[in-house]
Amino acid sequence: MNHSPAASARIVKATRLWIGTPYHDQASVRGVGCDCLGLLRGVWRDVVGPEPMLVPPYSRDWGEAGPVEVLAEAARAAMLEIPITQTRTGDIILFRMRAGAIAKHVGILGSRDAFIHAYERTGVIEEHLTNAWRRRITYAFRFPECKRPPRR
Repeated sequence: MNHSPAASARIVKATRLWIGTPYHDQASVRGVGCDCLGLLRGVWRDVVGPEPMLVPPYSRDWGEAGPVEVLAEAARAAMLEIPITQTRTGDIILFRMRAGAIAKHVGILGSRDAFIHAYERTGVIEEHLTNAWRRRITYAFRFPECKRPPRR
């Protein structure tokens, strides 16, 4: 699961195709709507293939309570967890949005200093990875080797 620089470039290319997709809870349709998990699911389908597991319905406040790191555990089942200090372009980063909560937001590194994510008021955007965002990174994962070129 240690993808090549070419695979990293394919992941970023596929992810950038989602920029401008409106935000929509639990959706994962490029150009129509997605949330942060839907973005990750869509990029997975675009560069890896069929999704490895079904995602059950979830509420908007699913990450506000409970001790189980649901998103991180699901990611571990399908991807390689890596140290945050070893992330590179194309890797997945999970964020803890507030102290004491579980990680509930996901983005994909577009460059060393920027990430692509779906955010409620903006839809899918690429934004600078500020210190405020960096402090919230809790987990990092790498896609398995890409099986196909990104779909247009």
